Amino acid sequence: MDKAFKLSHWFLPLARRVLYAWVRTTVFPENPQELQLDPARPVCYVLQDRHLSNLLLLLEESRRAGLPRADSPLLLGKQRWPRSFFFLNRDRSLAGRARNGDSHSALLAGLMHQAVADPQMDVQLVPVVILWGRSPDKQDSVLKALFSETWRPPGAWRQLAAILLHGRSVLVRYNPPISLRHLLQGGLDEEQALRKLARILRVHFRRQRQMAIGPDLSHRNTQVNAVIAGERVRAAIEQEALAQGIPVAEARARAGRFALEIASDYSYGVVRALELFLAWLWTRLYDGIELHHFDSVTRIAAGQEIVYVPCHRSHIDYLLLSYVILRQGLTPPHIAAGANLDLPLVGGLLRRGGAFFLRRSFKGEPLYAAVFHEYLHLMLARGFPIEYFIEGGRSRSGRMLTPKAGILGMTVQSFIREHARPLVFVPVYIGYEKVIEGSTYLGELAGKPKQRESLLGLLRSVRAIKRVFGKVHVNFGQPLALAGFLDQHQPGWRDTDESDEPPWARSVTRRAAAELAKRINEAAVLNPVNLMALALLATPKHTADEHALQRMIEHYQALAGELPYAPSSVPCGLGPPAIIAYNERLTVVERFADPLGDLIRVRDGQAPLLAYFRNNVLHLFALPAVIACLLSLNRKLDRARVAQAVRGICGLMRAELFLRWSTDELESASAAAIRVLVARRLLVSSARETEVAAPEAISDEFAELHLLGETIRPLLERHFLTLALLQSHGSGQTTRRQLEDNCHLLAQRLSLLYEFNTSELPEKATFSAFIGNLIEAEYLREDEDDRLCFDERLMTPLAHSELVLSPEARQAIRRIAGAGAHL
Repeated sequence: MDKAFKLSHWFLPLARRVLYAWVRTTVFPENPQELQLDPARPVCYVLQDRHLSNLLLLLEESRRAGLPRADSPLLLGKQRWPRSFFFLNRDRSLAGRARNGDSHSALLAGLMHQAVADPQMDVQLVPVVILWGRSPDKQDSVLKALFSETWRPPGAWRQLAAILLHGRSVLVRYNPPISLRHLLQGGLDEEQALRKLARILRVHFRRQRQMAIGPDLSHRNTQVNAVIAGERVRAAIEQEALAQGIPVAEARARAGRFALEIASDYSYGVVRALELFLAWLWTRLYDGIELHHFDSVTRIAAGQEIVYVPCHRSHIDYLLLSYVILRQGLTPPHIAAGANLDLPLVGGLLRRGGAFFLRRSFKGEPLYAAVFHEYLHLMLARGFPIEYFIEGGRSRSGRMLTPKAGILGMTVQSFIREHARPLVFVPVYIGYEKVIEGSTYLGELAGKPKQRESLLGLLRSVRAIKRVFGKVHVNFGQPLALAGFLDQHQPGWRDTDESDEPPWARSVTRRAAAELAKRINEAAVLNPVNLMALALLATPKHTADEHALQRMIEHYQALAGELPYAPSSVPCGLGPPAIIAYNERLTVVERFADPLGDLIRVRDGQAPLLAYFRNNVLHLFALPAVIACLLSLNRKLDRARVAQAVRGICGLMRAELFLRWSTDELESASAAAIRVLVARRLLVSSARETEVAAPEAISDEFAELHLLGETIRPLLERHFLTLALLQSHGSGQTTRRQLEDNCHLLAQRLSLLYEFNTSELPEKATFSAFIGNLIEAEYLREDEDDRLCFDERLMTPLAHSELVLSPEARQAIRRIAGAGAHL
């Protein structure tokens, strides 16, 4: 008898009665005759995991079904075994404690020994699958889903929780018998036959469990060892041992710790629990989730590796996208999350929801970099959907941030290394009408240090949920097939040596990043808050007559409808009166009654937050806004002069706003925008259409044209401040860091001294991004002393400032820039 099975005869019947006072089972097959058991041959049951509750179910259900009793002795020739069952997995005692001992059950080993010794002896092995709670997707309770069946072997406390939560819904499935004699065919010896039987039983239980709860996606169970065994990781381990002067085993253990630090621990139960929780959360947090163009994903989902690349506006992004994808019937992606989110409790929950963690920097840790590269490659090669944010962090200004090449570059390298399975990037635009972190973003824009993520901070955000309303829009943009992109930009890439990173990989990655950012922006959704921000923030005191406000909203909607930015962008379906009412309900604006007509005003403290939502969609109207700036200040211009100015100004804006038009396309795009503005009577075209002019200065249309131009003015002021400061310093006279610091300081001074009061003007990150874009576009270059050099080509756009900025604004910028050159 198995020494671990020393339960008295009185205990089992008592425990069975106690258990069945609560448990209700569903047994398959319903008719035991379907098993077609041979009454002439003895029966032995096989359970997968050692749990007393599973044993008690087997004992009772075999008795009820009239099958051979599991607690009856098993007689084989002269050998008598006290029971007719064994456990396949024996790493725990019946009490749930870890145990030591033989790898195979004594009964299983004994049966095999007798079968080898006696050619006439045979036993029918009947695997019995017991599932507590069945599939997580059938659960309608967060707690029940968390403790439903998973691939992770449950401990004693988890099993107790499963009994309490799922005891009324237990599945017991008897499977067709396996002939022990049949397994011995082929001349196997006893040890070989024993291993073969154990393997067959494990595969059998695995298939049964997969049929009930889905495939095993637990990376810690199936992939961490594969990562450590990877050729590149093995080489990195040897290099680490040599560099650190430590044994190879110690370096390998360090690599293992890195793999565990990185790897997700996917659990169907947790994913289902999160789905149920989020379904409740969204009804509390939002008025609804609007989904657009998901068919672009369903068309490519089969047979292709999908990498979701969303914009990053809030921590909610992680949860929202996975929830939407899961609700549409696709596998939720595994999400690359910053190690700063691996918080106590929260980190474990996110990890089981599919998050894998990466450090912000791999510098100085070549072994960590090798492990992470291999982990990512393994997931991509095996077809797991992935999600990551190419911006690196959340946008504090509302604009798309300059993409970072880190994990995107690893993805490109992984695909070059192994490209048997097609890989497609899916850009995703997520548009909010309010963000939970709004007040935090304002503080950081004002110069406060970035707050570290913490459990306390997360709880504070959750407490604020009741104050956030509105809808959220999720729009899936035009997918980007990586193989086709590489064919276009690097023909012959398939012939690259896989052992090293090709010299062109970084430049191709930067192009791919820019293309994805552009496609995310193309998928922008125009919501009522965006429109209110565009229209009302352009007014001097953020206040407008209701009728005039409706007119401005009509203009923006006409531009979005008659001059759509891209096929994947989505206009707002509400009319101007409904949009104003919508913003009033969200407490974004307030109404003042006046005998001459009601006034609509931005509520106190809301203007900086509204700037965030204006910046979400600023790129949609950048081109007509620049044209409005030109004509409202100059009154009349030759169309060729307009086209020239637009090329110069948009050349600077393209990299920051990720505009979709190339230089060659700008002229036709400008002409189309002018046609819409003329049709709206915001511009007047000459008889021969060689010139374009603003309406009469006293007309309502001129005032509306001016307000349209004011939409883009803060961005132009920031650009021209940077260029003016560069000109004052001179080529080769300042470093990038010095220029960023000076721009930041001088923008703060402008905000205090003049009417440069947009919240994002002094934001250092926007100057840093703009300067980085100038370097990327080769307008600027850094010499061997890290000093910025440029030629007059960069200063050409500065000449256009006289066409789009008022004399007062230009004078203030040049005065401040001149002072800044002496810092």
